[in-house]
Amino acid sequence: MDGLAKSFGGLRAVDGLSFRVEPDEIVGLIGPNGSGKTTVLNMISGALRPDTGSIRFLGRPIGGEQPNRIAILGVARTFQLVRVLGAMSCRDNVAPSLEFRARPASGRTARELSDRLLGRVGLADKADTPAAELTYIDQKRLELARALALEPKLLLLDEWLAGLNPTELEEGIALIHSLHREGIAIIMVEHVMDAIRSLCGRCIVMNAGRLIAEGAPHLALAEPEVVRAYLGDAHA
Repeated sequence: MDGLAKSFGGLRAVDGLSFRVEPDEIVGLIGPNGSGKTTVLNMISGALRPDTGSIRFLGRPIGGEQPNRIAILGVARTFQLVRVLGAMSCRDNVAPSLEFRARPASGRTARELSDRLLGRVGLADKADTPAAELTYIDQKRLELARALALEPKLLLLDEWLAGLNPTELEEGIALIHSLHREGIAIIMVEHVMDAIRSLCGRCIVMNAGRLIAEGAPHLALAEPEVVRAYLGDAHA
């Protein structure tokens, strides 16, 4: 993306942001609350149209495209607030996503693929369980299965690891590692710094809509402007 900007009234949520993600990368997109991270994911996935700037995916401009067209190209995401259809089974939560990808699937094929995806995220025994009966971490797993149903080349994770206990966090990190080994590029918005250090080869740090640091996590997080953004001038 290059020169990306988005305002809401007088609030400049994203201000001239530029960065790129390589096909073999996990990139952390981090910063204090309100720094514009989720707005960036919303523009990449098509939920919001950029005011200015460009977004290219696999050489094709996608800024301002409809979300379904971006999904078909291979961009999928999870959300900061888990969104599952509670009255429907886990299988029926996943199956509709299979119709919105480059190789649509329906009927028996969709059922088999849904069950395979549920197994992939650790929900093999929950296919017939209503989503509302899942624990918080399992609802997150279900949302990830729906995203993977789109066969993404780029996966956007919006605080997917937030709120997990230490054991769940370890399992979540291992699952993200395994997805990356399968060739999926990942941009993850995250406040869990242990996860950023474990998973990300590079991180983008934002504050007030601007990029303030970029690089390996241990270097970027030590930048004075980053320390100031998180902890204030007294710690910079």
